[in-house]
Amino acid sequence: MAGRRSQPKMSGTARRAQLVEVGRSVFADRGFDAATIEEIAERAGVSKPIVYEHFGGKEGLYAVVVDREIQHIVGRTLEVIAEGPPRERLERAALEFLRYAEENPAGFAVLSRDTPGGLPTLLTDVAARVGEIFTSEFRRAGFDARAAPIYAHALVGMVTFVGQWWTKTRQPPIEEVAAHIVGLAWMGLRHLPRSPTLATAPRGGAGAGPAPG
Repeated sequence: MAGRRSQPKMSGTARRAQLVEVGRSVFADRGFDAATIEEIAERAGVSKPIVYEHFGGKEGLYAVVVDREIQHIVGRTLEVIAEGPPRERLERAALEFLRYAEENPAGFAVLSRDTPGGLPTLLTDVAARVGEIFTSEFRRAGFDARAAPIYAHALVGMVTFVGQWWTKTRQPPIEEVAAHIVGLAWMGLRHLPRSPTLATAPRGGAGAGPAPG
């Protein structure tokens, strides 16, 4: 406790910012369930009531951390896909997301964990924005624009899960990873049939019993 008393007093804004940074680090290391207010307070050099005063509890602090990371990655992605030819926007989006994972490992770890408001929220927010662009491009190309969200979610999901894998391997370079992702996605989009159908008919119809073994 002596160490805490000797620290210079922070303004409320500065203390809140410090607790968000410390909280992000603890949530990245421990996950939401295992993280505790005690550890967050200890790392920040404050008492537990200070954390409660600013955020109301662990859930409140976690919500702020996640929201900040989501706004950060969504903002970065929107900036690079705002204009340009479709393939270039696709390349920039994939590369920007991988750069976020590379430059913000703690933030990406928080969003990647299976915790309240994490990866599903990130995917939904980013895919919704990407879907807006897909919708306009589908209309321009004469495709059914109602299918655009399917492709937007598929693309964002692919980039996100490749990003999770890459953060564990850190190889090959992110530019090469982005090139592979875009190569796969772009070839599919370039040769997209106007009315996709399954190559083989589904086995059985609605309410059909199990197929014979």
